[in-house]
Amino acid sequence: LEAIVKRQLAQLGYPHAPAENGRLNLTGDWSDVARLNVFLRSGERVLIKLLSFHAETFDELFDGVYGIPWENWLDLHSLVLIDGKSVKSKLGAIKASGGVVKKAIMRRLCEKLHSRSPRLEEDGARSIVGVSIFCDEVTVTLDTSGDGLHKRGYRSLAYTAPLKETTAAALIDMTYYNADKPFADLFCGSGTLPIEAAMRSLHIAPGMHRSFDFTAWKCAPRQVLENALTEAKDAVSLRPLSVLARDISKDAVSIAQYHAKRAGVHKFIRFETGDMRTFRSQERYGILLSNPPYGERLSDKESVKTLYRDLGKVYSSLSDWNAYLLTGLPEADRYFGKHADKKKKIWNANIECGFYSFLGAPPPKEPRRTQEI
Repeated sequence: LEAIVKRQLAQLGYPHAPAENGRLNLTGDWSDVARLNVFLRSGERVLIKLLSFHAETFDELFDGVYGIPWENWLDLHSLVLIDGKSVKSKLGAIKASGGVVKKAIMRRLCEKLHSRSPRLEEDGARSIVGVSIFCDEVTVTLDTSGDGLHKRGYRSLAYTAPLKETTAAALIDMTYYNADKPFADLFCGSGTLPIEAAMRSLHIAPGMHRSFDFTAWKCAPRQVLENALTEAKDAVSLRPLSVLARDISKDAVSIAQYHAKRAGVHKFIRFETGDMRTFRSQERYGILLSNPPYGERLSDKESVKTLYRDLGKVYSSLSDWNAYLLTGLPEADRYFGKHADKKKKIWNANIECGFYSFLGAPPPKEPRRTQEI
C-alpha cells in the first residue's frame, strides 16, 4: 500500500517522500510529526529516523547506538522499549541485538545526565526505539505514535475477522469513491469500511480522538498537537451522505452502530440487518466494497463459493456500479461470475488476499462548455 500512503502524504502537503524498505521518508519538524499522526489515514506509524550505520558485530552495534545523542530525546525516567527486526544480516539474533541496543542507550543516558545508577528509572513516558537491520545496515528510529495509527479509538468491541482501519482506508482510496456517490458494504461486520468511508467524505481526521507517545516527551513542544487538532476541527465538513452498512448478523449491525457513534458518523450511515442477496438500489454509479467471508475451513469452502456466486448475481443488477472485494478465496472472480478488471495482492491479518475490482459503466462525461467572445 506504499503508493496509497504516498498519495495521502502528497495531499497533506508532503510531495517528496521516497520509499525504502516499506517506509516513506520525508523531512519535517515537530509540527509535521503532529500533523502526520492526526491526519494520515493509511500509514501505520510516524517514526523519527535518528541514525543509520553499518554493523556486523555486537560491538559495532553498541558503538553506533551509543553515538546517538539520546540525552536530547530521552531522560532517566523514560520507559525504553525495543522493537527490532533483522533481514539478511549477520546480526540475526534480534533479541540479543535488542539487549545490546538497550544497554548502549542506558549507558549513554546515565553518563551524559550524570546518574549515580547504571540503570534507568523507567517509570516515565514510553519511548519505543526501533532497530531495523537490513543487509547489515542498521536504522534506529523513535516511534512518535506509540500505538499503531490503525487504533483510531472508535473500535472497542470485538467481532469476527476485523479489518484494520488503516487497511480499510487504503482500500477506499483504491476505489473511485467520493462523497457524491452511494457507498454500500453488504458484509459490514464491526463497521470499519463504512465508518472510514464516512470519515473520509466528511474530512474527519482519523487521529482526532486518540493519544500519541510523543506528547509525553520533554523534547516535544506542547503546542504542536493542539495546533494539529485545531486544523483538523476546522477541516471537518458535514454534508449528507449515502453510505450503507448491512450485515446478515443483527449483532454485527449493533456493533457497527456503536462504533459509528464513537467515531461521530452514525448519523451519516444507514444501518440494515439483512441478507446481501436482497440488496437492490435505484441509485446510480455507486461503490460496492466488502470484505466477505473467505471460507478458510474446508467445510465452509462450498458454501462460500455459493455466496460469491449469489453476490455476483446481485452485482449484475447494478450495471453502473463498481464492486470491490477483498478476499482470501483463491480465484474469487471465477465464482463471482465476472472477470476482474483489476486484481492486487494485499495481506490482511497474515492472510494473502486478492483485492478484486469490477468496474461498471462510467458516468457520462459532461460536455465541454464553450464561451463566446
